[in-house]
Amino acid sequence: MNSGPGPASPSGKDLVGLSRLPVANSPILVVDDIEWNRALIGTLLEETGYTNIRYAVDGADALAKIAASIPDLVILDIMMQGIDGFEVLRRLRANPDYDGLPVLVQTALSGVDDRNRAFDAGTTDLVTKPLERTELLARVAIHLENRSLIRSLQQYRGRLEDELEMARKIFEHMLPTNDTLEKLKATTGLTIRSHMLRSSELGGDIWGTVRTADGRVGIYLLDLAGQGVSAALNVCRLHSLIQEFSGLAGEPARFVSELNRHARELMVLGEHAKMTFGVISPATDCFTYACAATCNPVLLLPGGAAPIFGEAFGLPLGADANAVYEEREFPFPPGASILLHSNAILDAIDETGANFTRPRFSDILTTALTSTDQKSAFPAITVALDAVVGNPPSDDHTLVWVSR
Repeated sequence: MNSGPGPASPSGKDLVGLSRLPVANSPILVVDDIEWNRALIGTLLEETGYTNIRYAVDGADALAKIAASIPDLVILDIMMQGIDGFEVLRRLRANPDYDGLPVLVQTALSGVDDRNRAFDAGTTDLVTKPLERTELLARVAIHLENRSLIRSLQQYRGRLEDELEMARKIFEHMLPTNDTLEKLKATTGLTIRSHMLRSSELGGDIWGTVRTADGRVGIYLLDLAGQGVSAALNVCRLHSLIQEFSGLAGEPARFVSELNRHARELMVLGEHAKMTFGVISPATDCFTYACAATCNPVLLLPGGAAPIFGEAFGLPLGADANAVYEEREFPFPPGASILLHSNAILDAIDETGANFTRPRFSDILTTALTSTDQKSAFPAITVALDAVVGNPPSDDHTLVWVSR
């Protein structure tokens, strides 16, 4: 579509050399205060197959037309009466609405200082007068292709961000609410707190509670492989299984085994999940648990005692439908706390893969426990670990704290 002075379209369009990307209809604004120059550029573009060419007769006209409808490319004469090309560039680059707008300057200025001034003002590229057809069309194609690719990337990023937001809502919906935890505290005397640092791409960490048939409290931490929507879908599948088999929660090893058998059927080959599931028994002051390739649960005793790391065995959920999981147990007396944590925390503490991860983690926990009272220990631990991990982390980082 043409507007303003410009040549009529030729009867046959030569599409040779036009980009393979869908840029033939990309809006191009030709800015020149000499009608003959506008007509020449328009003819060259139309003969190549470009169909959406507009014209501006000076700098003021160019700014007005860009404000009305942002083109994909501006071909700008630098030397014009009134508002010249330098001023047009300055105003465009001062406006964030025009970020990324390519401006191809045409100029008769050949001195190095003049060309540097044009680039300092914000030009994307230069062509010299008198115009050479091949050079002009090559540069137009390059910048329109870049514009098209950037737009496609932005659209993809937008879709990805929308999907990640959807996944975040899925995760949040499945986590225990504050009201649920308050009711649990009132009925069992257990205080349960969590701290989660989500990665920018959203990993697969989730935790929750399950009540056993005899009224005990089961608690789990799941760490799903993968990130984003894929991880969110697997979390939904496993969350549904946990609710379905909650009747087995009183037997942690059997519970995890049943989850694993069904997880193998639900998840795509190669996908898996790590899990700790344990049951708190106030009557016997113990914590009975089973692990599927996850980190060792940690017992924190009052009085500044060193943290006690429980044993952890078992294949990841979904790796082998016939995997066997064992139960372990450690004491959980009044005044003590249990800490469950995702594997990514240990990875962040020791990125070198050396064998000093647990001692360093233990030192962080001990320092927090001895420098504060028991009530303030969990916030102190989260602050200390966040300083090590960084924000945002490359994977989800989750801590779940249970105290009596």
